Amino acid sequence: MGIGSRRAATGAATALLLCFVTAGAAAAEEVPSESTAIGADQTADVNGREGWEDGTDQPLPEQAPTLCDTPSTWYAITSKKAYHVPSWWNGTKYKDGPGGTMAVSVTRTGTISAEFSASGEWSAGAILAKAKTTISVKVGASVAIATGHNYTHDISRNKYGHLQYGSWGYKVTWKRYRSAGGSSCGGVEIAHGSATLPTSETGWKYWETTS
Repeated sequence: MGIGSRRAATGAATALLLCFVTAGAAAAEEVPSESTAIGADQTADVNGREGWEDGTDQPLPEQAPTLCDTPSTWYAITSKKAYHVPSWWNGTKYKDGPGGTMAVSVTRTGTISAEFSASGEWSAGAILAKAKTTISVKVGASVAIATGHNYTHDISRNKYGHLQYGSWGYKVTWKRYRSAGGSSCGGVEIAHGSATLPTSETGWKYWETTS
């Protein structure tokens, strides 16, 4: 093989290697992996949690893209708010009073699932994957609720007590971007929305009313 032939073969091999590297980097930018449900045996029971729910959204810093010149998309969680995601079926919500003590238990099984509201093209799996790395690894697509989990709580005098079972999860807002290309590494928004995400921590939320 002559020198010219060896140079041509080397150049072709280098170009092929660069092609593989570029394709691998682009694929790693967004992996919309499907999130599995959280089983009942993986959950942690947590009751009360005074002051758990946030009054306002907590803005989160948006992630800068890592690719500039390669067409790609990515997701960013733009805000989060701690939220008790309720289980609305019968046997998981109770009211009693005035005064006294409430003694409750989950009497029916069920599933609490993530909910999404969005415009544009988006992937629930990709949003969940981003929330796991940005907010909590305990976030999941759904959580299975088993029967049991007995709980008691005193009610203030002349007040009515409420107990609602659910998941100690989050409300989030998110955006999806497409790379604008060029040296500025800018992004163009192509979708946005909100989501209510349960976690593997479940328990009773208590509050009181005057009637």
